[in-house]
Amino acid sequence: MTLHVSTAGNGPHLTMLHGWGLHGGIWQDTVDDLKEKWTVTVVDLPGHGKSDMRHEAYTLQTLAAEVAQVLPQPTMLLGWSLGGMIAMQIAADFPERITRLVLVASTPQFVKSSDWPNAVEPQILEVFATNLQQDFHSTVKHFLALQVLGSSDERNTLGKLQRLTFSRGVPDTRALQTGLGILSQTNLRQQLQKLVCPTLIIYGQHDKLVPQAVGKEMLKLLPEATLRVIDHAGHAPFLSHRQEFLHAITGFLDDNIT
Repeated sequence: MTLHVSTAGNGPHLTMLHGWGLHGGIWQDTVDDLKEKWTVTVVDLPGHGKSDMRHEAYTLQTLAAEVAQVLPQPTMLLGWSLGGMIAMQIAADFPERITRLVLVASTPQFVKSSDWPNAVEPQILEVFATNLQQDFHSTVKHFLALQVLGSSDERNTLGKLQRLTFSRGVPDTRALQTGLGILSQTNLRQQLQKLVCPTLIIYGQHDKLVPQAVGKEMLKLLPEATLRVIDHAGHAPFLSHRQEFLHAITGFLDDNIT
């Protein structure tokens, strides 16, 4: 079985990748806003939503390669959080397929190190991995709560995330463990040097998982990229600050239309 994809709209191709523990349905409002001008494809990552877990585990490279197989060609590619890491890997490995790249609340290195301080402590993901085996639902709900911390619309955004998370069934625990492994082990900073397509980087001002300070470091790695920070937003600005998010991406996407 191939990955589940859904497509709507007309115009240049835009493909959207979701984050850890969720599915393509998280983008429904964004698809509705964009489909009159773009052909929007949404992918359920392996083990999420309506996509089967085809292998016991994935590396970031094998996951990116599997997702790349279902992308329209060529396409602009938007990835949120873990989906942004996958998008970076695809853009590095298959540059001829990607015309523009949008990274939302994403980072080349999710965990903190001595030379990458604007990140989460490694122990946080270790605790999530342990708790995931003991209490799946509580662990996922805790992660969702972290995603809205600091947002000016925290309660409503959390409600949206909670409603959407299980609307396509329960994610495969192997996929969740694989995703945590990728988040904890990945360092894509050297890979970013391979990116040749125009790139837009979007952060929420109050994101507690991927701080906006990452943006300045990203611009050092991608000096031709464009950085946008959405005021008062957390980790899911497309839900909490829908109009500001659309304003940020539509001008960038419009530049791809000739």
